[in-house]
Amino acid sequence: MTHRVVLVAYPGIQSLDLVGPIEVFATANRKAGLSEPAYRTEIVTPDGSPAVSTSGITIAADGAIADCTGPIDTLVVVGGDGTVEAVRDDALITWIAAAAGRARRITSVCSGAFLLARAGLLEGRRATTHWSSCGLLARLNPTTTVERDPIFVRDGNVWTSAGITAGMDLSLALVEDDHGAEVARDVARWLVLFVQRPGGQSQFSAQLAAQQPDRPALRDLDQWITDHLAEDLTVPALARRADMSTRNFARSFRQEMGVTPASHVEALRTEAARRLLETTERGLADIARSCGFGTVETLHRAFNRQVGVTPGAYRRRFTTTGRARLAAIA
Repeated sequence: MTHRVVLVAYPGIQSLDLVGPIEVFATANRKAGLSEPAYRTEIVTPDGSPAVSTSGITIAADGAIADCTGPIDTLVVVGGDGTVEAVRDDALITWIAAAAGRARRITSVCSGAFLLARAGLLEGRRATTHWSSCGLLARLNPTTTVERDPIFVRDGNVWTSAGITAGMDLSLALVEDDHGAEVARDVARWLVLFVQRPGGQSQFSAQLAAQQPDRPALRDLDQWITDHLAEDLTVPALARRADMSTRNFARSFRQEMGVTPASHVEALRTEAARRLLETTERGLADIARSCGFGTVETLHRAFNRQVGVTPGAYRRRFTTTGRARLAAIA
């Protein structure tokens, strides 16, 4: 059976949100070893016109949304800067809601989650989006549980993914769901992807959960913490600096920042360690001391909590010094 995949595009999409999943499905067609294509992809736009992406790439549509009738296996709503205008397109939102009713699976890539939410498809569900927009998605949709770290989230037949390249992670998961792990592994190997990417979005953003405090004293303290990570940043020490009682400080910090002081400090220290791992060749013991962790063991534990991988594994994937050495050799 060929799975019909309908991808919804509009002006201002992120081209990789669309092209990435299509490449995964097209590769699955070659790797599944079936007598008929595993997937047939269709691109639809509100009026059938080509969609110009934020990078300037013009993507031809197979048709208009009004002409897309019949059963749909997988509905894919992509994201991009154009989401801001797309959520105001009542005809598009109405069509997405109706199309979801005849789709086996409903999915979104990146900020496409906002279109699903506007269509009422995320009410009472778990979802994710690009790390920079998780807070906004949660504020606009109080009945939706927005998970900030996962690369993708599945809640029943609704799948949402994080930013941009995460659409390929999501598509690989759909292929595995349809055709098994072996086919998904073959597709991933061909496209040089992880079948399951280690770590979550937090490896790309320092403080996904932290909010900006309203109280000036806490804003000033937050900046001071960032500049003094190697100092004593326990709750009593921070409370003294904020000229507050320990109990009042801990309560106020949690209310205004959305996280505990200890969690926030650990996130900031981990972010500082990430930058050093990416841009220097300093040893782990040196990095642990300068970022306030004290020991390599503490650094390892924090990194696993915050990023989901070890410091060594992170450095191997994201270091710039290694690339610079290769460039110098070349």
